[in-house]
Amino acid sequence: MATHGTTVTLDAFVDEGLGNSSYLVGIGDGRALALDPPRDVTRLREAAEAKGLTIAYAVETHLHADFVSGSRELAALGATVVAARTANLAFAHHPLVDGDELDLGGLTLEAIATPGHTPEHLSYLLRDGRMPVALFSGGALLPGSVARTDLISPQRTEPLARALYRSLRERILSLPDDLPVYPTHGGGSFCSTAASGERTTTIGRERATNPLLAVPDEDTFVARLAESFGTYPTYFTRLREVNRRGPKVNGGVPPLAELDLAEVDRLRNAGAELIDARSIAAYAAGHIPGSLSIALRPAFVSWLGWVVPDDRPLVFVLDRGQDRADLVRQALGIGYEHLAGELGGGIDTWRAAGRPVAVTELTATASATGPILDVRQASEFREGHARGATGLELGSLLSDIDHVADQVTVMCGHGERAMTAASLLERRGRPARVFDGGPDDWARLSGDPLERGR
Repeated sequence: MATHGTTVTLDAFVDEGLGNSSYLVGIGDGRALALDPPRDVTRLREAAEAKGLTIAYAVETHLHADFVSGSRELAALGATVVAARTANLAFAHHPLVDGDELDLGGLTLEAIATPGHTPEHLSYLLRDGRMPVALFSGGALLPGSVARTDLISPQRTEPLARALYRSLRERILSLPDDLPVYPTHGGGSFCSTAASGERTTTIGRERATNPLLAVPDEDTFVARLAESFGTYPTYFTRLREVNRRGPKVNGGVPPLAELDLAEVDRLRNAGAELIDARSIAAYAAGHIPGSLSIALRPAFVSWLGWVVPDDRPLVFVLDRGQDRADLVRQALGIGYEHLAGELGGGIDTWRAAGRPVAVTELTATASATGPILDVRQASEFREGHARGATGLELGSLLSDIDHVADQVTVMCGHGERAMTAASLLERRGRPARVFDGGPDDWARLSGDPLERGR
């Protein structure tokens, strides 16, 4: 990172499942600041230790709706939490308003009020003397896009969109074209209004290429932004308040307890959710009746947060080689605190006890004896779907499940979301068939071109 002599290092830590980036900035005097840290701060802490740095500040751009902040974890290790005064954090922190500065020993971090994505949103300009070094834009400016403004309430969506237009025009586009921009949200984030493979950008690149910055006026910006909004996981509605109050400090990733059959039975009878996180092939071959299939992968956490209530104990079924720490990290990262444990021995224990096992048809054949249900996002469906398929987003399936036809073949992009949908249908006594692949595979195997639109 270019400066006038102060040694500055920057490391980005990307959460591929949530599509977010956190940053560790070494500021040259043995200290570092962490921007928008995730709940599990292990990677940031280890990176700081490897460079001989102490994380002195945990800096928040806004109250996050999509992940639990790790600022309190870092505070427990000695860091000072820095956040907008208007965020009204309920725990110890250093509050900032527009124009406030942090002296970083030769460098300065300036808070820039950029409301829009959220009302309290701050971007941060890192300066070496008067020279701008980097902008940490949170959700105010993303590569090719901006973050959505509809996560607070329908009544505030348009006022926030207008505030974001002014934030961009008056506060961000006034910065130098060659200034590097490091956003929090990126491709794959439900906070983003458009997917992009780029994680960072510059002011000049966005001025030249970002379609939302090319609009002629504020009204057009608001209309274009509204057109880009899709649905988002239900857990988004509660995490802002979790982050405002301050989440529980775990001090790391706790182990997942091993449960015997009697304990699993007791928990299920008390209302626990049984989640089978094995591969879709393993689930299809044999699973505990009534269990919910959510295959463990980077996107696991988004679908957990969309279809599973957060107030129930969670019991998991896993295979031997799966990463328990990753599962716990993901679940805690969006505020699932009641992780009761996993069935010891997994499905083998269930079978050995003579318990009934259910199966789901998983097919790679592009043929359907009944209707085809495509559970991808509406934007994905419009880009291309199997001929005659009905689109219904997985996140909407529970509310519309009574309108789904019987004996459907369910499909998505690869099969994982489809298996989750099939497991939800199975709970209602309506077995479904899952296509092991996506629309392109279906078109190739069937010889039928994809339909678009609708």
